[in-house]
Amino acid sequence: MTKMDKETLVAEIVKLKTELNAVILAHYYQLPEIQDVADILGDSLALSRRAAKTEADIIVFCGVNFMAETAAIVSPDKKVLIPQKNVGCYLADTITVDKLLEFKKKHPRAEVICYVNTTAAIKAESDICCTSSNSIKVVNSISPEKEIIFIPDKNLCDYTSKETNRDLICFQGACDTHTDIKIYDIEKILKNHPKAKIMAHPECNSDVLEIADYVGSTTGMLKYAKSSLEKEFIVATEIGIIHQLKQDNPDKEFYPLEEAICPTMKLITLESLYRCLKEQKYEVKVDEAIAQKARGAIERMLEI
Repeated sequence: MTKMDKETLVAEIVKLKTELNAVILAHYYQLPEIQDVADILGDSLALSRRAAKTEADIIVFCGVNFMAETAAIVSPDKKVLIPQKNVGCYLADTITVDKLLEFKKKHPRAEVICYVNTTAAIKAESDICCTSSNSIKVVNSISPEKEIIFIPDKNLCDYTSKETNRDLICFQGACDTHTDIKIYDIEKILKNHPKAKIMAHPECNSDVLEIADYVGSTTGMLKYAKSSLEKEFIVATEIGIIHQLKQDNPDKEFYPLEEAICPTMKLITLESLYRCLKEQKYEVKVDEAIAQKARGAIERMLEI
């Protein structure tokens, strides 16, 4: 491919998108230039749900593998593409089907709640999905007499357990981007900006969540910052969200944890997005038997 400048690349992406009747989805952790060219911004499940409602023939998912899989599950009539091959997620990769089956064998009567940040195969072996914004509602929807296995994120499980006063069986997976956010890094920022409010994702460690003024999903943080009268915020999640926070709130200051970077979320570039549209690669497909079972876990969540 001939090297193109940024402006030309964006123009070509828009042109190809229109010709193919494609919609570009981007997670808030993507590079700023990817967020700017996207048709729909959001967190993982919300993106897939919105894409399913469009008239597009092709969904181009700028995120990681499990997100594109979810889009393929909820939009079986559309072609789903991802601009980079093998864009993994450390958290999703911590749980395998074999490990989940072992858990289920130990607790045969338990309901399995799986965080949406999991592969299609894991969703297919689960009873119901949840997101970081609705995990409390999902747990509360299950009878108090029932045991609950919660996979794979131990911090989200611990947070949800405390908020619901339920003794959840937590799988010990974690997102290293969030667990690498340390309380002393936040305290360093607070020394220079003592009035700043702390926003933290529930995938962070419990000591970080305990000092946070707000705990919530990426979408929840965006809403909190926009509605708050405060002018300064420390953002304890992946650094990509800062771009949208600044766009939504030009009169406010946001202080990121500079090392909170998900390397796989940053693999997709304008060049790879252009190639994806030009060559229609890489297509994401989910085996129909797995997709059907996974769809059931997602739909059960959406009914709540």
